[in-house]
Amino acid sequence: MVRESIEFCESDCIHEDTVREVRSEMITEEVSHALAEVFRALGDPTRVKLLYALSRRELCVCDLAAVIGASESAVSHQLRLLRTQKLVRFRREGKVVYYSLADKHVEKLFQQGLEHVTE
Repeated sequence: MVRESIEFCESDCIHEDTVREVRSEMITEEVSHALAEVFRALGDPTRVKLLYALSRRELCVCDLAAVIGASESAVSHQLRLLRTQKLVRFRREGKVVYYSLADKHVEKLFQQGLEHVTE
């Protein structure tokens, strides 16, 4: 099998100083797993649509279901997964439950991802 030079170094050389520096700043296993879970949650088109809708404004479960064309049960299930990853939060007003993005970090992450794929 021929290795393309664009994908691999042509010689095996380890830049010890560089490796040491980056390794000293490396995230922990716990953090890497948590971040992977966040990106896994973002890896579903239905959840992406929910996050997009919530990036526009706070919405109740019924309105979210109508916006994305899904059942309230399906939306509730997806929102539960997003809540577990701390991507959305909710508040209750009487019998209505309203959802919004959890914080500015989620909004920024979503907007940057959207910009990346639409450029």
